[in-house]
Amino acid sequence: MAKRPGAVALAVGAALCAVLSPGAAAAQEGEALPREVSGGYASWHTAAPGLTGRGIALTTDRPAVQGAADRSWFPATGGGADPGTGAAEVELGGTARLERSTGPGEPLVLGGLRLELAGDGGGGALHARAVRDGRAQEVTLAEFAAGGAEPAVRAGGMTWTGLRASLTDEGAGLLSEWSGERFASGDALGVLDVTAGTGAGGGAPGDVPPSPSPTSPVSGAPAPEPQREPLSAPVASVAHSSLTPGEEQRVTGEGFAPGAVVLVAIDGDTRYQAAADKEGRVARAFPVYATAAEGEHTVELSAVTGQQGAAVAQFTVRIAN
Repeated sequence: MAKRPGAVALAVGAALCAVLSPGAAAAQEGEALPREVSGGYASWHTAAPGLTGRGIALTTDRPAVQGAADRSWFPATGGGADPGTGAAEVELGGTARLERSTGPGEPLVLGGLRLELAGDGGGGALHARAVRDGRAQEVTLAEFAAGGAEPAVRAGGMTWTGLRASLTDEGAGLLSEWSGERFASGDALGVLDVTAGTGAGGGAPGDVPPSPSPTSPVSGAPAPEPQREPLSAPVASVAHSSLTPGEEQRVTGEGFAPGAVVLVAIDGDTRYQAAADKEGRVARAFPVYATAAEGEHTVELSAVTGQQGAAVAQFTVRIAN
């Protein structure tokens, strides 16, 4: 994969603005891909042997969402895709912050995240814009090996699973300089799962069809109806207001954008995801753990894009006598 330009000296404010501003990712070189990315997400799992195993935690800034079990979610904000070859370039919203679990030091802020996938099993790369000491630096942070996971192509989008990211020479140098520890090319950076809407429509409820902002319609998507009412705030409800540990609960929600990827958090712990159907409804069953404490508990539904707020429902766990 082609390397991006090296470090560019900037004032601190300008550097941070460059990293955090939307649309910071560069356009792909060469011929344009035939479909625009019109929604979706990437989940980045950093557990061992990734960053977590090296004592480094990854946190996020919105619209990215911090999940549980060392997993973070980044919404797809643009790019292009070719369902015929599996090639894609996916721009991701939000920023990633790498923080050392021990010792002082500033976090390493990564913005302008962009995935470049060659298609036909040809590998790919993760690009980012980093800021350290008032300097913005564009790097090819990691690569995905050729012959890796090929995308599952649906009518409404494309999905890659199990993309194993390995540090490039450039990425290893950046992390070594920042952390004071030795990183080498090929070190694991985690695993990514990626779903990109392609604007084709007609996908199944489990797909991730396009969900463009009403103020920024995606080219080629159906034009919005005139004077269409804005989406109402989402709401959630549970099947059982009270139940005992070991039983199954079910949460339903409505008011989401059709095709939106919705995270399900139990007592603040993001455990599951669901896709809204064409009516904007979601449903997810989940077990109440045998170790659940007696009393009130919450289940929260929130779209990955972070554009519609969250819907919360409550239920009670009772301990049988």
